[in-house]
Amino acid sequence: MFKRITTLIRAGAADAEEAFTDAQALTILRQQLRDAAEGLEGAKRAVAVVMAYAAREQQSAARIAGQIADLETRALAALGRGREDLATEAATAIADLQAEAEATARAIAHYDAETRRLRETVNLAEQRLRALQRGRQIADAASRTQKLRGTLPDGVTASLTEAEATLARLQARQSHAEAVESAMSELGRAASAEATVARLAAAGCGAALRPEAAQVLARLREKAL
Repeated sequence: MFKRITTLIRAGAADAEEAFTDAQALTILRQQLRDAAEGLEGAKRAVAVVMAYAAREQQSAARIAGQIADLETRALAALGRGREDLATEAATAIADLQAEAEATARAIAHYDAETRRLRETVNLAEQRLRALQRGRQIADAASRTQKLRGTLPDGVTASLTEAEATLARLQARQSHAEAVESAMSELGRAASAEATVARLAAAGCGAALRPEAAQVLARLREKAL
């Protein structure tokens, strides 16, 4: 049981961590991209340092080559004058310079290879960083769209629904008021017409509206026969 409880606690902590990471994914991604950009700038500085070392070695190689050429010219001149001692000294110096030139050439080759490797790494990192930045922009835009889609339409829909209901009630009341007014007008017109007919009938114009007593008595006598 204790093991299950421990496992459950660990699972809950892992789920909470994963949920937090998912919720803050864009924030984490932005910081990771900033860290990557800073690291990339450091890599570029490293390339620049290696290139500076290579340039310094190339200057040394040029200086050594000039010294060797000068010593060879002077050694030949010494041999021409019969100064074997000076020619031998020059030859020794030339040999030392040639050894130094070989070491410099190896350093230059190393720096050139390292520069090419670092440049390739930096170029690839820059491409990946640009792709990630574009992806981050798309994800950011999608997140904002989802937030708008998740909150704005509900509020708008609720407001529209309430407005439609209010308008329907208003129209119903107006329609009812118009119907009452129309009915009252009809009643008014009917009452006016009936009053006019009654006055005309009372004046002997047209048939009487109500049977008179004499007419009723005559009808009853006919039935009695």
